[in-house]
Amino acid sequence: MGLSDRQPATAAEYLEYKSRFNNWGRWGDADQSGTLNHIDKSSVLSAVGLIETGETVSCANPIATEKVVGNPKRNPRPADHVMSVSQTGSGDYIGVYYHGYVNTHIDSLCHFFTEPIEDGGQLYNGADPSLITETGAKSHSVDNWKSGIVTRGVLYDIPELRGTDFVEYERPVEGWDLQDWADQVGVTPRKGDAVLVRSGYSAFWAANPDYEITSPPKTPGNAPSILEFLYDTDAAILGWDLQETGFRSEEYPARIAVHEVAIPHMGMPLLDNANFDALAEACKRNGKYEFHITIAPLVINGGTGSPVNPIVTF
Repeated sequence: MGLSDRQPATAAEYLEYKSRFNNWGRWGDADQSGTLNHIDKSSVLSAVGLIETGETVSCANPIATEKVVGNPKRNPRPADHVMSVSQTGSGDYIGVYYHGYVNTHIDSLCHFFTEPIEDGGQLYNGADPSLITETGAKSHSVDNWKSGIVTRGVLYDIPELRGTDFVEYERPVEGWDLQDWADQVGVTPRKGDAVLVRSGYSAFWAANPDYEITSPPKTPGNAPSILEFLYDTDAAILGWDLQETGFRSEEYPARIAVHEVAIPHMGMPLLDNANFDALAEACKRNGKYEFHITIAPLVINGGTGSPVNPIVTF
């Protein structure tokens, strides 16, 4: 089953993903960049060649300084934002827990282990999880990407494909949906792409203001079969507005199934909680769904990720 027969991955097939799509050793035993290795100089120059009008679009949600819809109970605290104002100017302090389902951020490769440590879990490429300490990660941290991620981005607008406002919980985004969309808009998936999957974040939360995120998440989103599409097309990074769905989670031996394969086995960074509404409007207006994208993590030595403001340029 899979992309060829357009059937959701079974639990057994999902377990096989961990070896089938494993990239350990592909770029050397010491590699900490994972699928970002798919981005080479030609990828960057090709992305620059897509710039025509100079229009720029942000793909970030505002940092949540108050409790917002979708903020999970296990992390209900909004970001701290304190202002100071003097007679000569002003300043501020902000402190934020950015993982979760609200703030736009990138996950580094130390964020997930292959399985719990007590069961022999490892980092991407077989690194020892003891390298991740309470004072910072000594390997696989986000500062490896301090020079930024610049490549071609492609928006996969699934609500537009389906003629709906948002992806429904009972019908998550599958790998063949991404291929159908690419075929519809005339985009050929390319090595080094930033694959950006729109499921309709704003519309979903507007229609479901009292919806509570559970663990596993029972929100609409992406099914594990997208991993096959990402691997087969040599994608560099996955970005999404709504993350993976909890649909069928009782059958999958995972809490958040896509994260648990993409990060530690594939070595693929994830751009979580992006907002692609303005980007979707710009793509439709410009008649193109491929573009130059820059993702610039903060330089956090030993960090498990970073808040980001991805910028698309047309």
